[in-house]
Amino acid sequence: MNNGYHVAIVGATGMVGQEFIKILLQRRFPMSSIHLYASDRSAGRKVFVGQHEIQVKQTASDSFDNIDVALFSAGSEISKHFAPIAAKVGALVIDNSAAWRMDTRVPLVVPEVNVEDIKKHRGIIANPNCSTIQMVVALYPLHKVNPIKRITVATYQSVSGTGLAAVEELTKQAKIVLEGGNVVPHVYAHQIAFNLLPEIDVFLESGYTKEEWKMIEETRKIMHAESIAISATCVRVPVFIAHSEAVHIEFTDYMSPEEARSILSKAPGIKILDDPNVSLYPQPWLAAGTDDVYVGRIRSDASYLNGLVMWVVSDNIRKGAALNAIQIAEEAINRDWVKHVNDSK
Repeated sequence: MNNGYHVAIVGATGMVGQEFIKILLQRRFPMSSIHLYASDRSAGRKVFVGQHEIQVKQTASDSFDNIDVALFSAGSEISKHFAPIAAKVGALVIDNSAAWRMDTRVPLVVPEVNVEDIKKHRGIIANPNCSTIQMVVALYPLHKVNPIKRITVATYQSVSGTGLAAVEELTKQAKIVLEGGNVVPHVYAHQIAFNLLPEIDVFLESGYTKEEWKMIEETRKIMHAESIAISATCVRVPVFIAHSEAVHIEFTDYMSPEEARSILSKAPGIKILDDPNVSLYPQPWLAAGTDDVYVGRIRSDASYLNGLVMWVVSDNIRKGAALNAIQIAEEAINRDWVKHVNDSK
């Protein structure tokens, strides 16, 4: 432990912050200390980290003195303010917000896809959007073999992507509806229980939502493939954990479903669940609480020759957020791309 890293979590009381703690312990991340930060509303709370109870402190400018790795999950405004401060004093910041994703100076990383980009960091690395992460994990192994020309994706995103308040709202609304009552929505514009909302983040002038545009821009940046044509429709669904995606891909050349299964079965971070004869395919309740990206329903696209269609499911809080960030930190440490400032302090 004396040779471990000093870790800070900003947004420690939120869903992703709590998942950070869980995964750091599960993966035996080399920590010598952990420091928990949040807003003034949550400061003073005590959180268990393993057997130890640690008090959450309010995030401040001096919170990152002597910190090696800072994991951020507190929203874009907090990240814009505090991430440069943390990086300036020597911490490697891995930020889960949208604040730095499209900054040309900041790597946007999914380790299974573009791990070498970590080396380019100047103190801040961006963690991609949850729906983007699982899609590129599933697509990149195929893209390496047969370059992708076009992607059309429809997502079915769980309420946990909005946060704990949305999870609680779905629970309460479901009970009210089943008891014959009337729902008054608070978190979303409309009732989410037993409903679907094709609105995630704000609408842009183009008619796309910001979430949809994130998937388009982030996918191109991560895969270093600016020429891929991409269209997305993102839908919020009454599921607690795990996002699902129907992905249509057009390749440069023909690829059979059998070849795609063979390639993906050997790819890191992917599990194939694909046997229609026994109704075997990825489902959110199976993916929740696990680390892999699950792929199934792989079939030829009936609308064009060089196309495939697949169904992709992953836990958005784990691989779509906390796990991916911690994998980035692990890779940076393993490759000696993170400054270790602790033991002399």
